[in-house]
Amino acid sequence: MSPKSRLYTLVKAWKNKPFQEVRDACGQPWLGLGGEALEEHQSWSQRQEISNEPIFNSQGTKLTSSLFRPLLTATDTQFLRLFMEGLDTITYWYRSGRFIPSILPLPAKHLASNNFIDALSDLILNSRLPVGLVSLGVHQVNDSDSMDSCVEGLLRMRRLGVLIHLLDFSVAGSQIHWIKEMEPEGIHIEMGQFRVDGLPNAMISLDQKFHAQIYASNITLVKDLENAMAIGSHHCYGGLMMPPVSRHQMLHTSDSRIAKAIFSLHPHKNPNGDK
Repeated sequence: MSPKSRLYTLVKAWKNKPFQEVRDACGQPWLGLGGEALEEHQSWSQRQEISNEPIFNSQGTKLTSSLFRPLLTATDTQFLRLFMEGLDTITYWYRSGRFIPSILPLPAKHLASNNFIDALSDLILNSRLPVGLVSLGVHQVNDSDSMDSCVEGLLRMRRLGVLIHLLDFSVAGSQIHWIKEMEPEGIHIEMGQFRVDGLPNAMISLDQKFHAQIYASNITLVKDLENAMAIGSHHCYGGLMMPPVSRHQMLHTSDSRIAKAIFSLHPHKNPNGDK
């Protein structure tokens, strides 16, 4: 490619890029002046971090959603700021013309806090996002008795149109209790746990046991993908499918590494007869 044609391609891509006002995590516009400009620019740069894990259908041919990974390890003091950042990421995709649902992880203990639910409700309402784009990925479920204290929080989230997912599902009695009570829209299963001892019978055809979408996570080996098919997963994600990407890269993601590899092995002819 000649330098001239490369410049033309870059200019054309920039011209067609949708306008997006740069804002920080608190919603303030980029002033572009002095030290404030530097702080705003740093905030914008942080949004280009590799934070979003793409989730595909089980064949890897379609991007179905995303997992916002920073919330998995967020401390209590960081959580609301990072939750706001997750909502801002969904808004960025939405304003760019793509409806990409995102799962925002939430420790189960926060569902029992009225103050925390009040804060989440305000953030979700102020985001003005369409119903179905925001999901809560409940994790760190340890005590079966804690479900009673979380019911009101779950109901309030559902009234806002938020979908509920259960992350890191196992066959433990406490989690079965949670599934029966909260009836989540999605159940996530970490596939690495079955590499040594194999897939237990209780996990086979799991899609027929629960009225929920089954998500297979941590797909990094071909064996993980085989196990994901055995449990009847509807969605898969992990390094074998595609590693986490920035929110801008997500805009250009449509299928997984696996789908691209299959397509390269089985090229299709176009109407002109070229491959």
